[in-house]
Amino acid sequence: MSTAVNISGLGKRYLIGAQRERADNLRDAITNAATAPVRRLRHAGSSSGHVNELWALRGVNLKVETGQVLGVIGRNGAGKSTLLKILSRITQPTEGRIVINGRVGSLLEVGTGFHQELSGRENIYLNGAILGMTRAEIGRKFDDIVEFSEIAGFLETPVKRYSTGMFVRLAFAVAAHLEPEILLVDEVLSVGDLAFQRKCLGQMEAIAGSGRTVVFVSHNMTAVRSLCSRVVEIKAGHVVADGTADEIVKAYISNQTATGGAVLHLPQPLGRPEELLVTATRVIDEQGRPQGPFHSSRPIYVEIDVDVVRENDGYQVGFDLLSADGLILRTWHTDGPEADWPPLRAGRSTLRCELPAAFLNEGRYAVAPRADVYRTYWLVNGEDAIWFEVMKDHLESPFSLATGPGLVAPVLHWCGADDRAGDGKLTAVEEYRPSS
Repeated sequence: MSTAVNISGLGKRYLIGAQRERADNLRDAITNAATAPVRRLRHAGSSSGHVNELWALRGVNLKVETGQVLGVIGRNGAGKSTLLKILSRITQPTEGRIVINGRVGSLLEVGTGFHQELSGRENIYLNGAILGMTRAEIGRKFDDIVEFSEIAGFLETPVKRYSTGMFVRLAFAVAAHLEPEILLVDEVLSVGDLAFQRKCLGQMEAIAGSGRTVVFVSHNMTAVRSLCSRVVEIKAGHVVADGTADEIVKAYISNQTATGGAVLHLPQPLGRPEELLVTATRVIDEQGRPQGPFHSSRPIYVEIDVDVVRENDGYQVGFDLLSADGLILRTWHTDGPEADWPPLRAGRSTLRCELPAAFLNEGRYAVAPRADVYRTYWLVNGEDAIWFEVMKDHLESPFSLATGPGLVAPVLHWCGADDRAGDGKLTAVEEYRPSS
């Protein structure tokens, strides 16, 4: 099998407090000179000569075979996005060597590779040209791109006027349909409505099935396991694990286990300081105790502390409920029935959600907080999680002698097929006896 991407000794270093690099043209030189006083005020180290080194990646060696779907996982700041930017030639590496065999299409941050002043139609042709396609080749794919993106009515509008959701729709449609040999996808698929996310994942499955190479960065472990044949974990700029999707995801989730009770201890708040922060998350019982195991016969509560800096009617706060192997059982947000929406006003508040009694089966579960601006972008993307144990002590039946299989164990009500009143009374149909 041929190699699509070959990375050896890759490193990317950032200098914190350093002066700007030498300008490559007159415009950059003028800009650097004009902004130098402001930079000195903001970064005192640049004038004192004190410079800190930050290696976003160091010593990365990686081969991706042609036709392979590689998942890249890791915590925020691990270096995942930096790796994709280097592969996309947006950022230059500090050291190391990369050999790429095939044309690369990428879907990174919203707007990457698009010209803000051009229309949607013009950007489709621009991106195709960047990939080395002829106008005729792009034209053959044009209708498919427009149909997939669902923005036909805005094709002649400059993309700078697009909403974030529209931008992502068009960007993914372009990246997926212009047939690059290698497709790089960052976590942008988490933006947009659920139906479009599913549509994107379906398209990625089709791309993977066509023999093209995909490098997929995501915090969605369910998507990683379903799409990827191989997964690598990056931690502090280094590749620390490499193997099958199942084994690497299981080990990664296991290593996220919190200690000292079901409280998520955050080294720093999650979110955007200028908008909304999640400062703490807890799983507690009716008495407010975070120590497990929790009893399945009693309700379990999830509490999320938020600090709203700037009010926005589009804020949603919630969490993923995950099984022990990382499967997302359900995602809840504060956008349920309108009468139940809790107010998210400026200042600090605590949101509480109840997991009802007789709901979870015995086992290990996780809660991962989330926050977003409705259908626009994530503030907290569900990466950090609390783990907790549930002990099943409710019985569905007096004949239940052992814990049954499954992740949930709700008590369901049964009645006769013709018991439309739901009062449990048998009807003539149910009393029928076959003739001997």
